[in-house]
Amino acid sequence: MPLPFLSKPPVSVATSQKSPWPRLFGFAAVLLLSATCILMTGYFARAWAEQSADASSNPHKKWRVAYVEGGPYTDYQQIFAGTVRGLAKLGLIENGDVPVPENSESTQEMWTWLCANAGGGRMEFLPDGYYSSNWDEKLRVSNKADIMRRIHERGDVDIILAFGTWAGQDMATDEHSVPTFSMSVTDAVDAGIVASAEDSGLDHVHAQVEPGRYERQVAIFHDVFKFRRMGVVYEDTPDGRSSSGIPAVEKAARELGIELVPCTTTLNLPDLDQSFENLRSCVESLSTRCDAIYLTVNTGMQGHRIRELLQPIIAAGIPSFSQSGPGETKLGVLMSLAQTDFDDVGLFEANAVAKVLDGAKPRDVNQIFEGPLGLAINLKMAMLIGWNPPFEILAAVDEIHQQIPDLAR
Repeated sequence: MPLPFLSKPPVSVATSQKSPWPRLFGFAAVLLLSATCILMTGYFARAWAEQSADASSNPHKKWRVAYVEGGPYTDYQQIFAGTVRGLAKLGLIENGDVPVPENSESTQEMWTWLCANAGGGRMEFLPDGYYSSNWDEKLRVSNKADIMRRIHERGDVDIILAFGTWAGQDMATDEHSVPTFSMSVTDAVDAGIVASAEDSGLDHVHAQVEPGRYERQVAIFHDVFKFRRMGVVYEDTPDGRSSSGIPAVEKAARELGIELVPCTTTLNLPDLDQSFENLRSCVESLSTRCDAIYLTVNTGMQGHRIRELLQPIIAAGIPSFSQSGPGETKLGVLMSLAQTDFDDVGLFEANAVAKVLDGAKPRDVNQIFEGPLGLAINLKMAMLIGWNPPFEILAAVDEIHQQIPDLAR
């Protein structure tokens, strides 16, 4: 039995002699429908083309870059310089040989140089796109408000380079959708900048993370010297603990049975001299009570004053370890994990930027950076504290420094 909706009704005598008008109207309807489809297809094709033109794969788009930091810090200079060299290596700018200021932690001069000299057709460093809070909380709030207003009203920022914990926290937000790269952060996950090492949590956010780095540092330091009491200086605020990696250091100390001896003080200050004095006072106090010092990332760690900072440690004859890296070992800190002039970190960041310029979402770009496990040692400091490194330690060393330069202004 045929299905009812497929069977044809009987044709009556009256309808069997069909008028040509229904056919003509039907043909006209088909033409109209076809034309509509063609027009709609053209519309969607144009819309797709316009969307593609706005996408990062457009080779003619020049990405306008802004820079944000909490304040001046040596590591920001070095990682910024390494990133710029990486951008030049990848062909995103023409000139990446940005000079790093001597005896200064400022990046302002570097930014000004890039605005005038970077060149190339892919990226533009905005002359008025440099924002530093100079470790001033009020200026931090003002800068964030200015940047958000600029994004929403002027719309002339296409990439944000956010250096440090303050900048990462302020820029990695759902208040905007500009691709944001969080750099030089001790622990971006603990700081709440990204959701996890694998996922930033926001489509426009990317951060460089290195899970377990600070636990490994403490483990290696302890494995070499077998100390029982390790001194550590930090600012006891949520931002201060995060920027100095304290949760990771505490975890490692518990697992290794180390007594962690803290000295908490105010470090994130607009007055860098006061920041250094607060750090120096803590180091002096800890040197008399501990048998090792772990020097964390903080604004008191100023390259041109490292020699002065180390004097109590030398007098006590105890080992020191730089959380930041071999840049501080070169300046006199006894030991750190090796890293080649920040170029490996910089190239990692530059590759992330390149992927976004070529069409990827920042969230989809790998965040996990696998750093080196080799050691950096300052033999001059070893001699001053009376430590003769055994052969098996020297065999594992990737960087050896033999002087403590006097960089004081």
